[in-house]
Amino acid sequence: MKIFTTILIVIAVGLMAFNITLLDFQNPFEGDSLVALVGIAAAFCAVLILLIFKMSKKIEEKLKNQ
Repeated sequence: MKIFTTILIVIAVGLMAFNITLLDFQNPFEGDSLVALVGIAAAFCAVLILLIFKMSKKIEEKLKNQ
């Protein structure tokens, strides 16, 4: 499970990087730039959720070992 979540985090960071390349910094809220902003926000949320999941698994493992 650790490898799987790490792979998903890497994919989400890659999607964030890809969407940053699609941004038009002159008009960030028009056309494809808006789609890119939504994609960046979604990937950021996915990274946060996966990091929280990894931390909860570490806590669960520590509590199990006590």
